[in-house]
Parts: sequence; C-alpha cells; structure tokens
Amino acid sequence: MIRDTTRWGLANIFSSYNNTIIHITDITGTETIVLTSGGQVVKSHRLESSPTAAMNAAKKAADVCLDKGINGLHVKIRAPGGHNGPMNPGPGAQAAIRALSRKGLKIGLIEDVTPIPHGGCRKKGGRRGRRV
Repeated sequence: MIRDTTRWGLANIFSSYNNTIIHITDITGTETIVLTSGGQVVKSHRLESSPTAAMNAAKKAADVCLDKGINGLHVKIRAPGGHNGPMNPGPGAQAAIRALSRKGLKIGLIEDVTPIPHGGCRKKGGRRGRRV
C-alpha cells in the first residue's frame, strides 16, 4: 500500500485590480504560515497588480511553505466583490496559482470565495444609474 505523504495547507489569494495578496495558512486556516503581496516584490505602485508581481510573491510564499513542510495547497481565490467591487479577480490570480504549482506544490481544490451581495446596501449611481 502506497501512503500519501502530502501535508496540506490553505492558500487564500485576494486579487484586485490594485494588488494581489497571498496568505497561506495551515489546513484549519487558523495559523498563518506566510503572507506576501505584489507590493512587497516590486518598487512602483502601478506594478503591484501585475501578473509578474503575483508570480514573484507566489514564489516567495512557496519557498517558505516548502521549508515548513507543506507540499500541497487548497486554493481559495477572492475578488473584491460586494455591492460595488468587481466580481472577477484581477490579473494576478491565475499567475499566482501557476507559480505555486511550478514551484512543486501540489494544488488540490480551487474555489472562488468572492463575496456576493444579497439584498444589503443600495448600489451607487442614483436613480437613473451611471450616465456615461
């Protein structure tokens, strides 16, 4: 019998059009292992959301994960969402997942956890909507 020796973690990737934040925790989600963002790996603010910055941040996070013995990740992708934010993740989300898998981490489930409004606040723009 072959025994699976994968130690799983949880990667929460928040990807907006301004930045990409990668937060890796243990499988319960209580203890943080590493937290990196696109802003930590580039110098200029306009590059924080780029796929390149997300890849470099993911590589940095993957190195720490592998050092601490985690070799598999379940991924939760989150976009800003809510009643005003965009519902689709920014350009860094896909690049971050690809970089994590290229570093040798096993990718398990990929789940979208963008907050979806149900009722709640009124959308901005007034009675006649946004006039362009």
